[in-house]
Amino acid sequence: MIIQRVIIIVLDSVGVGAMPDAHLYGDEGSNTLGNIADILGGLRLPNLESMGLGRIIHIKGVSPSITPSGFYGKMSEVSAGKDTTSGHWEMMGIVTEKPFPTYPHGFPKEIISTFISKIGRSILGNKPASGTEIIQELGKQHIETGYPIVYTSADSVFQIAACEDVIPIPELYKMCEMAREILTGEHAVGRVIARPFILKNGQFIRTDRRKDFSLAPPSSTVLDHALQKGLDVVGVGKIGDIFAHKGLSEEIHTHDNQDGITQTIKCLKRTFKGILMTNLVDFDMKYGHRNDVKGYADALKTFDNSIPEIIETLGKGDVLFITADHGCDPTTSSTDHSREYVPLLVYGKCLNSPASLGTRQSFADLGATVTEILNLRPLHCGRSFYGNLF
Repeated sequence: MIIQRVIIIVLDSVGVGAMPDAHLYGDEGSNTLGNIADILGGLRLPNLESMGLGRIIHIKGVSPSITPSGFYGKMSEVSAGKDTTSGHWEMMGIVTEKPFPTYPHGFPKEIISTFISKIGRSILGNKPASGTEIIQELGKQHIETGYPIVYTSADSVFQIAACEDVIPIPELYKMCEMAREILTGEHAVGRVIARPFILKNGQFIRTDRRKDFSLAPPSSTVLDHALQKGLDVVGVGKIGDIFAHKGLSEEIHTHDNQDGITQTIKCLKRTFKGILMTNLVDFDMKYGHRNDVKGYADALKTFDNSIPEIIETLGKGDVLFITADHGCDPTTSSTDHSREYVPLLVYGKCLNSPASLGTRQSFADLGATVTEILNLRPLHCGRSFYGNLF
Protein backbone atom coordinates (compact mmCIF):
# COMPACT_ATOMS: atom_id res chain seq x y z
CA MET A 1 0.00 0.00 0.00
CA ILE A 2 1.39 3.39 -1.01
CA ILE A 3 0.42 6.04 1.52
CA GLN A 4 -0.97 9.09 -0.22
CA ARG A 5 -1.72 11.39 2.71
CA VAL A 6 -0.72 11.95 6.32
CA ILE A 7 -3.14 13.88 8.52
CA ILE A 8 -1.89 15.31 11.82
CA ILE A 9 -4.44 16.88 14.18
CA VAL A 10 -2.90 18.71 17.14
CA LEU A 11 -5.28 19.18 20.07
CA ASP A 12 -3.53 22.25 21.45
CA SER A 13 -2.69 21.68 25.17
CA VAL A 14 -4.46 18.32 25.65
CA GLY A 15 -1.78 16.76 27.87
CA VAL A 16 -1.93 13.35 29.54
CA GLY A 17 0.10 13.71 32.72
CA ALA A 18 3.15 15.41 34.19
CA MET A 19 6.52 14.46 32.76
CA PRO A 20 9.29 13.37 35.16
CA ASP A 21 10.88 16.84 34.99
CA ALA A 22 7.59 18.70 35.57
CA HIS A 23 8.82 19.88 38.99
CA LEU A 24 11.39 22.05 37.21
CA TYR A 25 8.50 23.97 35.68
CA GLY A 26 6.25 24.07 38.74
CA ASP A 27 3.90 21.57 37.12
CA GLU A 28 3.89 18.63 39.53
CA GLY A 29 0.52 16.89 39.46
CA SER A 30 -0.59 18.42 36.17
CA ASN A 31 -2.69 16.08 34.07
CA THR A 32 -4.95 17.97 31.71
CA LEU A 33 -7.17 15.10 30.57
CA GLY A 34 -7.05 13.05 33.74
CA ASN A 35 -7.73 15.92 36.13
CA ILE A 36 -10.59 17.32 34.05
CA ALA A 37 -12.22 13.88 34.11
CA ASP A 38 -11.76 13.59 37.88
CA ILE A 39 -13.18 17.05 38.60
CA LEU A 40 -16.27 16.44 36.45
CA GLY A 41 -16.88 12.88 37.65
CA GLY A 42 -15.84 11.42 34.31
CA LEU A 43 -15.67 12.26 30.60
CA ARG A 44 -17.68 10.60 27.86
CA LEU A 45 -15.54 10.51 24.73
CA PRO A 46 -16.73 7.34 22.98
CA ASN A 47 -14.92 7.85 19.68
CA LEU A 48 -11.55 8.70 21.21
CA GLU A 49 -12.17 5.80 23.59
CA SER A 50 -12.66 3.47 20.63
CA MET A 51 -9.31 4.63 19.20
CA GLY A 52 -7.56 3.63 22.44
CA LEU A 53 -7.47 6.84 24.50
CA GLY A 54 -8.35 4.99 27.72
CA ARG A 55 -5.32 2.75 27.29
CA ILE A 56 -2.87 5.65 27.37
CA ILE A 57 -3.62 6.75 30.94
CA HIS A 58 -6.47 6.36 33.41
CA ILE A 59 -9.24 8.80 32.43
CA LYS A 60 -12.38 8.50 34.49
CA GLY A 61 -15.28 7.60 32.22
CA VAL A 62 -13.06 6.45 29.34
CA SER A 63 -12.75 2.66 29.22
CA PRO A 64 -9.32 1.01 28.91
CA SER A 65 -10.83 -2.40 28.21
CA ILE A 66 -12.38 -1.98 24.75
CA THR A 67 -10.58 -3.37 21.70
CA PRO A 68 -9.06 -0.28 20.10
CA SER A 69 -9.47 0.61 16.43
CA GLY A 70 -6.13 2.43 16.37
CA PHE A 71 -2.61 2.49 17.77
CA TYR A 72 -2.11 4.34 21.04
CA GLY A 73 0.67 5.69 23.25
CA LYS A 74 2.11 8.92 24.58
CA MET A 75 5.09 11.09 23.73
CA SER A 76 7.73 12.87 25.86
CA GLU A 77 9.08 16.28 25.00
CA VAL A 78 12.86 16.52 24.66
CA SER A 79 12.90 20.26 23.96
CA ALA A 80 13.41 22.69 26.82
CA GLY A 81 10.20 24.45 27.78
CA LYS A 82 6.50 23.80 27.29
CA ASP A 83 5.66 26.16 24.46
CA THR A 84 3.42 25.78 21.42
CA THR A 85 6.28 26.62 19.07
CA SER A 86 8.81 24.18 20.52
CA GLY A 87 6.16 21.45 20.74
CA HIS A 88 5.18 21.71 17.08
CA TRP A 89 8.77 22.13 15.93
CA GLU A 90 9.84 18.98 17.76
CA MET A 91 7.00 17.01 16.15
CA MET A 92 8.40 18.07 12.79
CA GLY A 93 12.03 17.32 13.61
CA ILE A 94 13.58 20.27 15.47
CA VAL A 95 14.60 19.90 19.11
CA THR A 96 14.89 23.22 20.97
CA GLU A 97 17.76 22.77 23.40
CA LYS A 98 17.62 26.24 24.97
CA PRO A 99 14.22 27.49 26.17
CA PHE A 100 12.82 30.62 24.61
CA PRO A 101 13.23 33.65 26.91
CA THR A 102 10.44 34.59 29.31
CA TYR A 103 9.84 37.84 31.17
CA PRO A 104 8.20 37.37 34.59
CA HIS A 105 8.86 41.05 35.41
CA GLY A 106 7.99 42.52 32.02
CA PHE A 107 10.29 43.38 29.14
CA PRO A 108 13.56 45.27 29.74
CA LYS A 109 13.72 49.01 29.21
CA GLU A 110 15.84 48.76 26.06
CA ILE A 111 13.25 46.57 24.33
CA ILE A 112 10.31 48.77 25.26
CA SER A 113 12.16 52.00 24.41
CA THR A 114 13.08 50.69 20.97
CA PHE A 115 9.52 49.49 20.38
CA ILE A 116 8.05 52.86 21.41
CA SER A 117 10.47 54.62 19.09
CA LYS A 118 9.50 52.34 16.20
CA ILE A 119 5.73 52.71 16.59
CA GLY A 120 5.83 56.41 17.45
CA ARG A 121 3.71 56.24 20.59
CA SER A 122 3.91 55.04 24.19
CA ILE A 123 2.52 51.78 25.53
CA LEU A 124 0.47 50.50 28.46
CA GLY A 125 1.09 47.43 30.61
CA ASN A 126 4.46 45.72 30.10
CA LYS A 127 3.82 42.96 32.62
CA PRO A 128 2.72 39.32 32.77
CA ALA A 129 -1.07 39.13 32.69
CA SER A 130 -4.13 37.21 31.59
CA GLY A 131 -5.16 38.49 28.18
CA THR A 132 -8.82 38.80 29.12
CA GLU A 133 -8.04 40.53 32.42
CA ILE A 134 -5.54 43.08 31.13
CA ILE A 135 -7.94 44.45 28.51
CA GLN A 136 -10.56 44.94 31.24
CA GLU A 137 -7.94 46.69 33.37
CA LEU A 138 -6.40 48.91 30.69
CA GLY A 139 -8.98 48.94 27.89
CA LYS A 140 -10.51 52.31 28.85
CA GLN A 141 -7.10 53.97 29.15
CA HIS A 142 -6.08 52.44 25.83
CA ILE A 143 -9.12 53.93 24.09
CA GLU A 144 -8.46 57.32 25.67
CA THR A 145 -4.76 57.43 24.77
CA GLY A 146 -4.43 55.23 21.70
CA TYR A 147 -1.49 53.46 23.35
CA PRO A 148 -1.29 49.71 22.64
CA ILE A 149 -1.31 47.28 25.58
CA VAL A 150 1.86 45.19 25.78
CA TYR A 151 1.97 42.14 28.03
CA THR A 152 3.45 38.68 28.38
CA SER A 153 2.80 35.46 30.31
CA ALA A 154 4.76 32.49 31.61
CA ASP A 155 5.22 31.58 27.95
CA SER A 156 7.77 33.16 25.63
CA VAL A 157 5.42 35.73 24.11
CA PHE A 158 5.28 39.46 23.42
CA GLN A 159 1.57 40.23 23.11
CA ILE A 160 0.06 43.45 21.79
CA ALA A 161 -3.62 44.09 22.52
CA ALA A 162 -5.56 46.87 20.83
CA CYS A 163 -9.16 47.83 20.17
CA GLU A 164 -9.91 47.43 16.47
CA ASP A 165 -11.59 50.85 16.39
CA VAL A 166 -8.53 52.55 17.90
CA ILE A 167 -5.68 50.72 16.16
CA PRO A 168 -6.93 49.10 12.93
CA ILE A 169 -5.95 45.50 12.29
CA PRO A 170 -3.35 46.27 9.56
CA GLU A 171 -1.65 48.77 11.90
CA LEU A 172 -1.68 46.28 14.78
CA TYR A 173 -0.10 43.63 12.57
CA LYS A 174 2.53 46.15 11.47
CA MET A 175 3.37 46.85 15.13
CA CYS A 176 3.81 43.11 15.65
CA GLU A 177 6.16 42.91 12.68
CA MET A 178 8.21 45.74 14.21
CA ALA A 179 8.34 43.94 17.55
CA ARG A 180 9.38 40.73 15.80
CA GLU A 181 12.31 42.59 14.18
CA ILE A 182 13.39 43.93 17.58
CA LEU A 183 13.06 40.64 19.49
CA THR A 184 16.14 38.79 18.29
CA GLY A 185 19.27 37.32 19.87
CA GLU A 186 18.91 36.88 23.61
CA HIS A 187 15.41 38.38 23.39
CA ALA A 188 14.18 36.11 20.58
CA VAL A 189 10.78 35.21 22.06
CA GLY A 190 8.93 32.30 20.52
CA ARG A 191 5.99 34.39 19.39
CA VAL A 192 4.80 37.96 19.00
CA ILE A 193 1.00 37.86 19.11
CA ALA A 194 -1.56 40.41 17.89
CA ARG A 195 -4.53 40.40 20.29
CA PRO A 196 -7.31 42.59 18.83
CA PHE A 197 -10.48 43.29 20.80
CA ILE A 198 -13.66 45.35 20.58
CA LEU A 199 -15.84 47.24 23.05
CA LYS A 200 -19.35 45.75 23.07
CA ASN A 201 -22.09 46.54 25.57
CA GLY A 202 -19.52 48.02 27.93
CA GLN A 203 -17.32 44.91 27.81
CA PHE A 204 -13.96 44.43 26.15
CA ILE A 205 -14.12 41.26 24.05
CA ARG A 206 -11.26 39.67 22.12
CA THR A 207 -11.95 39.00 18.44
CA ASP A 208 -10.83 36.08 16.26
CA ARG A 209 -8.34 38.16 14.27
CA ARG A 210 -5.48 37.15 16.53
CA LYS A 211 -2.28 36.56 14.58
CA ASP A 212 1.01 34.97 15.67
CA PHE A 213 4.40 36.16 14.41
CA SER A 214 6.67 33.25 15.26
CA LEU A 215 10.40 32.78 15.06
CA ALA A 216 11.37 31.01 11.88
CA PRO A 217 12.51 27.42 12.48
CA PRO A 218 16.34 27.30 12.65
CA SER A 219 16.54 24.43 10.16
CA SER A 220 14.34 22.53 7.74
CA THR A 221 11.40 20.49 9.01
CA VAL A 222 9.40 17.51 7.80
CA LEU A 223 7.06 20.04 6.20
CA ASP A 224 9.95 21.56 4.22
CA HIS A 225 11.13 18.12 3.12
CA ALA A 226 7.64 17.20 1.90
CA LEU A 227 7.28 20.46 0.01
CA GLN A 228 10.73 20.03 -1.57
CA LYS A 229 9.64 16.60 -2.80
CA GLY A 230 6.70 18.20 -4.59
CA LEU A 231 4.03 17.07 -2.15
CA ASP A 232 1.16 19.21 -0.92
CA VAL A 233 1.56 20.55 2.61
CA VAL A 234 -1.61 22.14 3.98
CA GLY A 235 -1.71 23.95 7.33
CA VAL A 236 -5.07 24.49 9.01
CA GLY A 237 -5.48 26.92 11.92
CA LYS A 238 -2.32 28.57 13.23
CA ILE A 239 0.09 26.05 11.69
CA GLY A 240 1.31 28.68 9.23
CA ASP A 241 2.03 31.12 12.05
CA ILE A 242 3.86 28.50 14.14
CA PHE A 243 6.21 27.61 11.28
CA ALA A 244 6.66 31.24 10.18
CA HIS A 245 4.84 30.39 6.92
CA LYS A 246 7.62 28.03 5.82
CA GLY A 247 7.19 24.52 4.45
CA LEU A 248 3.55 25.00 3.45
CA SER A 249 1.89 24.98 0.05
CA GLU A 250 -1.40 26.25 1.48
CA GLU A 251 -2.58 27.93 4.69
CA ILE A 252 -6.18 27.88 5.85
CA HIS A 253 -6.86 30.20 8.77
CA THR A 254 -9.77 29.38 11.06
CA HIS A 255 -12.04 31.15 13.55
CA ASP A 256 -12.32 28.43 16.21
CA ASN A 257 -12.15 24.68 16.79
CA GLN A 258 -15.37 23.95 14.92
CA ASP A 259 -14.12 25.87 11.90
CA GLY A 260 -10.82 23.99 12.15
CA ILE A 261 -12.65 20.66 12.16
CA THR A 262 -14.86 21.74 9.24
CA GLN A 263 -11.89 22.93 7.18
CA THR A 264 -9.99 19.71 7.91
CA ILE A 265 -12.88 17.60 6.65
CA LYS A 266 -13.24 19.81 3.56
CA CYS A 267 -9.54 19.29 2.81
CA LEU A 268 -9.87 15.54 3.24
CA LYS A 269 -12.61 15.52 0.62
CA ARG A 270 -10.20 17.10 -1.88
CA THR A 271 -7.64 15.22 -3.94
CA PHE A 272 -4.09 15.91 -2.79
CA LYS A 273 -0.93 14.03 -1.88
CA GLY A 274 1.17 14.91 1.13
CA ILE A 275 0.56 16.31 4.61
CA LEU A 276 -2.44 18.00 6.21
CA MET A 277 -1.61 19.45 9.64
CA THR A 278 -4.31 21.05 11.80
CA ASN A 279 -4.06 22.91 15.09
CA LEU A 280 -7.22 23.19 17.21
CA VAL A 281 -6.34 26.11 19.49
CA ASP A 282 -9.51 26.60 21.56
CA PHE A 283 -8.57 23.95 24.12
CA ASP A 284 -5.58 26.08 25.07
CA MET A 285 -6.62 29.65 24.30
CA LYS A 286 -10.24 29.66 25.43
CA TYR A 287 -10.30 27.06 28.17
CA GLY A 288 -6.89 26.00 29.48
CA HIS A 289 -5.53 29.50 30.02
CA ARG A 290 -8.83 30.57 31.60
CA ASN A 291 -9.11 27.54 33.90
CA ASP A 292 -12.49 26.77 32.37
CA VAL A 293 -12.85 23.08 33.16
CA LYS A 294 -16.38 22.65 31.78
CA GLY A 295 -15.59 24.61 28.62
CA TYR A 296 -12.55 22.42 28.06
CA ALA A 297 -14.61 19.26 28.52
CA ASP A 298 -17.30 20.50 26.14
CA ALA A 299 -14.64 21.24 23.51
CA LEU A 300 -13.31 17.70 23.92
CA LYS A 301 -16.82 16.32 23.36
CA THR A 302 -17.24 18.47 20.24
CA PHE A 303 -14.03 17.10 18.78
CA ASP A 304 -14.96 13.56 19.77
CA ASN A 305 -18.28 13.94 17.95
CA SER A 306 -16.41 14.90 14.77
CA ILE A 307 -14.23 11.78 14.67
CA PRO A 308 -16.70 9.49 12.81
CA GLU A 309 -16.94 11.97 9.92
CA ILE A 310 -13.16 12.46 9.87
CA ILE A 311 -12.58 8.70 9.74
CA GLU A 312 -15.31 8.20 7.13
CA THR A 313 -13.58 10.77 4.92
CA LEU A 314 -10.18 9.04 5.10
CA GLY A 315 -9.05 7.17 2.01
CA LYS A 316 -7.45 3.72 2.00
CA GLY A 317 -4.01 5.33 1.66
CA ASP A 318 -4.42 7.83 4.51
CA VAL A 319 -2.89 7.74 7.99
CA LEU A 320 -4.33 9.90 10.79
CA PHE A 321 -2.32 11.04 13.81
CA ILE A 322 -4.03 12.75 16.78
CA THR A 323 -1.72 14.33 19.36
CA ALA A 324 -0.98 17.53 21.32
CA ASP A 325 1.88 19.99 21.81
CA HIS A 326 1.96 20.43 25.64
CA GLY A 327 -0.51 20.56 28.53
CA CYS A 328 -2.58 23.39 30.01
CA ASP A 329 -4.34 21.88 33.01
CA PRO A 330 -7.38 24.04 33.83
CA THR A 331 -7.84 22.36 37.22
CA THR A 332 -4.66 23.82 38.74
CA SER A 333 -4.11 27.31 40.15
CA SER A 334 -1.82 28.13 37.22
CA THR A 335 -3.22 29.57 33.99
CA ASP A 336 -0.11 28.67 32.02
CA HIS A 337 1.04 25.71 29.94
CA SER A 338 2.08 22.56 31.80
CA ARG A 339 4.99 20.22 31.15
CA GLU A 340 3.12 17.04 30.21
CA TYR A 341 3.23 13.96 28.07
CA VAL A 342 0.97 14.23 25.03
CA PRO A 343 -1.36 11.55 23.64
CA LEU A 344 -0.58 9.67 20.45
CA LEU A 345 -3.41 8.02 18.53
CA VAL A 346 -2.86 6.62 15.04
CA TYR A 347 -5.54 5.31 12.68
CA GLY A 348 -5.50 4.06 9.11
CA LYS A 349 -7.47 1.56 7.08
CA CYS A 350 -4.21 0.14 5.74
CA LEU A 351 -2.43 -0.35 9.07
CA ASN A 352 -1.60 -3.50 11.03
CA SER A 353 -3.73 -4.73 13.90
CA PRO A 354 -3.76 -1.93 16.53
CA ALA A 355 -1.35 -2.15 19.45
CA SER A 356 0.43 -0.02 22.01
CA LEU A 357 3.17 2.35 20.85
CA GLY A 358 4.35 2.76 24.43
CA THR A 359 5.98 5.95 25.68
CA ARG A 360 7.86 7.62 22.85
CA GLN A 361 11.02 9.38 23.93
CA SER A 362 10.47 12.43 21.73
CA PHE A 363 7.69 14.25 19.88
CA ALA A 364 10.10 13.90 16.93
CA ASP A 365 9.20 10.19 16.76
CA LEU A 366 6.03 11.34 15.00
CA GLY A 367 8.03 13.32 12.44
CA ALA A 368 10.44 10.44 11.90
CA THR A 369 7.48 8.15 11.24
CA VAL A 370 5.90 10.59 8.77
CA THR A 371 9.30 10.87 7.08
CA GLU A 372 9.44 7.10 6.58
CA ILE A 373 5.81 6.86 5.46
CA LEU A 374 6.29 9.49 2.74
CA ASN A 375 9.89 8.48 1.94
CA LEU A 376 11.29 11.92 2.78
CA ARG A 377 14.80 13.05 3.69
CA PRO A 378 15.75 11.48 7.08
CA LEU A 379 15.64 13.56 10.26
CA HIS A 380 18.51 13.99 12.70
CA CYS A 381 16.25 13.23 15.68
CA GLY A 382 13.36 10.97 16.59
CA ARG A 383 12.85 7.22 16.22
CA SER A 384 10.26 6.09 13.70
CA PHE A 385 7.53 3.65 14.75
CA TYR A 386 6.74 2.90 11.10
CA GLY A 387 7.54 -0.78 11.71
CA ASN A 388 4.80 -0.97 14.33
CA LEU A 389 2.17 0.38 11.96
CA PHE A 390 2.85 -1.65 8.80
